[in-house]
Amino acid sequence: MSADENIQLLRRWFQEVWNEGRIQTVYDLLAPNAVARGQRGAEAEIRGPEEFEKFALEIRGAFPDIKVKVEDVFGVDDKVVLRWSGIMTHTGDGPGLPASGRTVRIGGITIARFADGKIVEGWDSWDQLGMLEQIGVYKPPLVAQIVAA
Repeated sequence: MSADENIQLLRRWFQEVWNEGRIQTVYDLLAPNAVARGQRGAEAEIRGPEEFEKFALEIRGAFPDIKVKVEDVFGVDDKVVLRWSGIMTHTGDGPGLPASGRTVRIGGITIARFADGKIVEGWDSWDQLGMLEQIGVYKPPLVAQIVAA
């Protein structure tokens, strides 16, 4: 597939999986042997559609009104890079935390590698610490607060 076709597939992923909650899209676009990194932390891996479904349901359960906006996207050969921003309200219990009712604004970058119209490998870097700070479970050390002032 062309880079442009892969870009459209990744746009579809963000729209359908995150904005619309269509779990079937995980199975439609993620290869059975796919490996995703960075969603749960730097070293954690999610393998295949079944594991990614659990992750997506956990995030959407905690933030059912999640809305993700594609800010930038480009592709070369079999890879696509997508910069995104999101806004959501922590109204469900998760990820492993009781609902705070707080609104969260985060951003991230996703890189996906495609083969035969499916995502076979992915890397995410997103503001997980910022999310935890915004829902009230993390406070930056006092030194960081002084420097910011």
